[in-house]
Amino acid sequence: MIRIVAAFGLCALSLIPLVWMVATSFKPPAEYVSTSIALWPQDPTLAHYRVLLDGGMWRLGLNSVVVALGTVALSLLAGLPAAYALARFELPKRFDIVFLGFVLVIKLAPPIALAIPLYQVLRALGLLDTHLGLILANQILALPFAIWMLLGFVRDVPYSFEEAAMLDGAGFVKRLVEIVVPLLMPGLVATAVFVAIMSWNEFLFALLFIQTPSKFTLPAFIATLINEDETLWGKLSAMGLIASLPVLLAVGLVRRGLTREVSVDQH
Repeated sequence: MIRIVAAFGLCALSLIPLVWMVATSFKPPAEYVSTSIALWPQDPTLAHYRVLLDGGMWRLGLNSVVVALGTVALSLLAGLPAAYALARFELPKRFDIVFLGFVLVIKLAPPIALAIPLYQVLRALGLLDTHLGLILANQILALPFAIWMLLGFVRDVPYSFEEAAMLDGAGFVKRLVEIVVPLLMPGLVATAVFVAIMSWNEFLFALLFIQTPSKFTLPAFIATLINEDETLWGKLSAMGLIASLPVLLAVGLVRRGLTREVSVDQH
């Protein structure tokens, strides 16, 4: 009983910042700059949301969607063959361990350490201030994660299925497309969702490599709401809430899908 109460208490504490953000997004400026502490707005307003909508927030959201989908597509197209090769092919001794170690080092490296080399590469390719350049830069973080995550799913696919297909004359591409990919679908969906969330929330590369305001993603635009003169708490909270909703929806969908898949497998 004590553990249950403690768990609910920790969950309630973790929700306080979210509740505060939602409440602040509906507060007029006079309330959120007041010295008195009040959780719920006394005079609720939708002014912050109207300002954001009138200011072209949907275009910024579309930019984030384009970058997230591009990052997902590229990371899966490159990550799936890499994970399959590590799981299935007879590679040189300890090559898979060395490769995965290298991938892990890249993943754990602080993004700021890679920012200057990436900036120079994108400038040389003429991809600065473009969404394609940002998608390519995001692969530094997304691709290692995709390989690590897909590797476990590929290893769970029985190789006997592919052996049976080889007896029927199926080539490598046919086996991969018609057997491996369908069996990997839950893993591909889960990986795609997590990579999309990673790209959706990515801030540093979007801030450094995109200079045109109309091309900003949502995290980069949120940073403009904080300056040396003031912090626009109402708009900041409203934008934070709007930007969080797709992430919460994606997490709910992938959790529901994976739970359903596990339930079906058990039956």
